[in-house]
Amino acid sequence: MTNRSTPHVVAICGSLRDESRTRIATNVSLIAAEEAGATTEFVDLRSYDLPSLNAVNTAIPDAEALQKTISEADSVLLGTPNYHGSYSGTLKNALDYCGRDEFEGKTVGLLEVAAGEFPGSALTHLRTVSRTLRAWTLPTEVAIPNSHALITDDGISDSDVAERTRRLGQELVVYAGVSTHPKPNQQSVVHTTDCEADD
Repeated sequence: MTNRSTPHVVAICGSLRDESRTRIATNVSLIAAEEAGATTEFVDLRSYDLPSLNAVNTAIPDAEALQKTISEADSVLLGTPNYHGSYSGTLKNALDYCGRDEFEGKTVGLLEVAAGEFPGSALTHLRTVSRTLRAWTLPTEVAIPNSHALITDDGISDSDVAERTRRLGQELVVYAGVSTHPKPNQQSVVHTTDCEADD
């Protein structure tokens, strides 16, 4: 994370499909982040050469570029399709190339796009990964069901889902660098025991 006054938000799309609904939804959040005052960057993993991770040989130029991009972000949006109840292997492999050096203290937003009616499990798994990497995940998450009906080339047709997706982008800006926010003044906290002692 940098010391710049304008937050920088990076979005990573975990779908390689040309007609990706995940890419469309992720961009809705990213545009909202830009409108909220952030600089933004979209990481399209189709443009990265990231072979399946071999921990013995990690000198992969595109992996180093990805690590640098995430390191320079103040907030990171992880967008994924739901594949068999979890997040995509493409996103998993990209995250495997990164670690706490890139994610620790980072504000992370999560977005899942599902073809079926019951999204959410991929978000649970990504929360666990983010927590392991010592990142801060936002309470606001987006799980979009029935994506073939709700997401078109023009965006998200359901107004409530669209608004939540935009709010996620806005909160990536508001809470950028949350791990460095000043803590409340401990002297200003009134303890219940102190109040009871005055009765």
